[in-house]
Amino acid sequence: MADKEDTEKKVDDSKKPEEKAETKTGSSKKSPKETVDPKDAALKDLKAKNSELEDKFLRSQAEVQNMNNRHKKEVAGILKYDGQKLATEILPVIDNLERALTVEVDDDAGKQLKKGIEMVQQHMVKALKDNKVTVIEGVGDKFDPTDSQAVQTVPADDDHPKDTIVQVLQKGYKLEDRVLRPAMVIVAQ
Repeated sequence: MADKEDTEKKVDDSKKPEEKAETKTGSSKKSPKETVDPKDAALKDLKAKNSELEDKFLRSQAEVQNMNNRHKKEVAGILKYDGQKLATEILPVIDNLERALTVEVDDDAGKQLKKGIEMVQQHMVKALKDNKVTVIEGVGDKFDPTDSQAVQTVPADDDHPKDTIVQVLQKGYKLEDRVLRPAMVIVAQ
């Protein structure tokens, strides 16, 4: 019984001053349509609060899901291009090893040294391939500015049609689909 009186008291406190004055004097008569049951008002208020909290909850859940998806994409990108920095720093070493292999040697000591350099170069190339670093192929292919850099042009002829790569001056490399170093090429124009 005390709860009912407290509820009615709260409802009375929430009335406008004009309504309180009219209720005390009894001079105004309300029609049955204008009378609002305090329980209905409280229920309506609770439903509105519930709806608001449910909306906030759903938005929070969606935000958490979006954050998880973003995090998964970032981690996948990091793992996919994990060895990029190391591969980029190794490329000049491979270039120097390949240059060393172009030197002609006549004596046995030079041949042994060249064989050792060749083995090191082969191991490094294999390590790059195992880590998804590939050479950008070029001679005879159509020139693609996304993975090759034209440093010189020569006139097109029967053997080399227009916009094809005539010679590769420096090999280019890719990690997955990302260019680590573009190939430096001569293009027929």
